[in-house]
Amino acid sequence: MASLSARWHRSISEIPEEQWDQLLGDQICPFYRWTWLLALERSGSVAPDQGWQPLHLSLWRDDDQLVAVAPLYLKGHSYGEFVFDQSFARLAGDLGLRYYPKLIGMSPVSPVQGYRFHVASSEDPQELTTVMLGLIDDFAARHGILSCNFLYVDPAWQPLAQAAGCASWLNQQSLWSSDGQQTFNDYLAGFNANQRRNIKRERKAVRAAGLTVTAITGDALTPVLVSRMHDFYAQHCARWGPWGSKYLDASFFDRLCDPSLAEHVVLFNAHRGDLNEPVAMSLCVRDAQHLWGRYWGSDEEIDCLHFEVCYYAPIEWALQQGLVSFDPGAGGSHKRRRGFVVTARTSLHRWYDPQMDTLIRAWLPRANALMQEEIEAINADLPFRAQPPDLGR
Repeated sequence: MASLSARWHRSISEIPEEQWDQLLGDQICPFYRWTWLLALERSGSVAPDQGWQPLHLSLWRDDDQLVAVAPLYLKGHSYGEFVFDQSFARLAGDLGLRYYPKLIGMSPVSPVQGYRFHVASSEDPQELTTVMLGLIDDFAARHGILSCNFLYVDPAWQPLAQAAGCASWLNQQSLWSSDGQQTFNDYLAGFNANQRRNIKRERKAVRAAGLTVTAITGDALTPVLVSRMHDFYAQHCARWGPWGSKYLDASFFDRLCDPSLAEHVVLFNAHRGDLNEPVAMSLCVRDAQHLWGRYWGSDEEIDCLHFEVCYYAPIEWALQQGLVSFDPGAGGSHKRRRGFVVTARTSLHRWYDPQMDTLIRAWLPRANALMQEEIEAINADLPFRAQPPDLGR
């Protein structure tokens, strides 16, 4: 077999777009596509001065055939991850260790399941996963890095990384599944009578305010609309002050009109007849099967508008498009009353201090069991007519 060589990259632009996307294939979610990650970098949203240093690892055959990539970032903080590792940081401090910088594998500022090492179909995925983890371990040892962390991992890749020594940590996230539903009435039919009335009342309140919600995607996206979406996003983040999680620059939103990104972007525009004068908007991302909710904002305080723009209209549109799931984003216990089932999400970790590694690995089985119990307890209290759907994810 041809020789194998490794490279580290400080920008995704150092890897040819065609080879990156060909390696990832048609089924990978939009958040790992070359153009999405490049837009984050070029907009300055993901950059060293923001605490994100791109540090992608690639493997090549004969120096010109890309056979594997690991999207990675060297980080100086834990913002934009939505997997909260403060307990690990405190433990490191108690042990006299420097927690940052750390290595992170994820799509920046997007809590989206699907992280993995991407390996060519002609290669052995277990072998190259093990090789790349060994290279990461060596890099961490040379540079005094305490940990490497892979967040929201693809369940299909998880056993490969665990077999190579990664420890797993369970967290939770909300997910709606179509579960055979075809219309919004089908969605409503899954709830008990009281919650069906509540949802109908909430949607009626938005209509009573004179608002219509229109989905805009692909060629229909315009610079004016994506700029307004950024304004809504920035305004909403500002309401939360230092906890507002405003990670994306305006120029990132400008890049969403690029055809390679626009086909994946859906704006849910709440307006009173003029699409260019929205009262509120949410931004979602889609592929052929799934929808992800990301950002929203509003110029007016209108009862239940958030639920309509961020949950009900996207679910109705997803059903019309034949999509099978909708991930509304991190946080928010109010999601549970609107058909979102709590699901387990796994992150994988490697700690390079033996004492810290031993302590955390001893704690994880009990922590994971308690998280699974919490997930089951939450789902047992959801307002469905019968048991919530088994999402199998």
